[in-house]
Amino acid sequence: MNARRNLMLVLLAAAAVAGCATEATRLDAQWVNPQFAGQRAVRSLMVMGVTRDASTRRLYEDRMVASLGAAGVRAVQAYLTLPDDGPIPEERLQRAVRAADVSHVIVSRIINVTQQVNVTPGMVTTTAWGPGPGWGPGSPWGPGWRGFHGHHSSMWGPTMISTPPRITTSQDVNADTRLFDSRDAEVLWAASTTTSVGTTSATVPQVIDQFVGLIVATLKRDGVI
Repeated sequence: MNARRNLMLVLLAAAAVAGCATEATRLDAQWVNPQFAGQRAVRSLMVMGVTRDASTRRLYEDRMVASLGAAGVRAVQAYLTLPDDGPIPEERLQRAVRAADVSHVIVSRIINVTQQVNVTPGMVTTTAWGPGPGWGPGSPWGPGWRGFHGHHSSMWGPTMISTPPRITTSQDVNADTRLFDSRDAEVLWAASTTTSVGTTSATVPQVIDQFVGLIVATLKRDGVI
């Protein structure tokens, strides 16, 4: 019974550690123009990522274009006509959108990044010890040092399990995504998301793919595409 209890404690600790090491994107808030919802009016899009990391921007735009294309929407990367990273004049932005010949523009930008430190305490488990029903003269518990020696020896036995403390860090990346009408720049759809990046070996493309998947699925659910 004690060995089974020890095993359960170790498994619970492992599950707690594993729970701190996941990547997930969640939808925090979402809005769609009531007159636009359900119309599935978006058939062409310019995809624009707003970040100072040029590689991340291009990865995002490529992945979003591919996902929208699979959903039947013609999409084009903004970096093809706006390769520079950073603010651009309004007139140049308008020319780029007109040149892309799209009805709408979807823009995603990172608005905040927070870091969390997660501490999982270590623990040592072993078989239980105590007097027991045979306590008395001549029993293993016995007088003097016998009981202490037995307990001390059990700590080094094969049933002792030691789990060291574990310290991990994770990041929450908050993003804002908006869908604009290319004619008058009216916002027709918006979403706020949080992507929790844990301690596993997930790559940047994998995290972006998860984010893109959530955005496209929400656009479909709202009847935008």
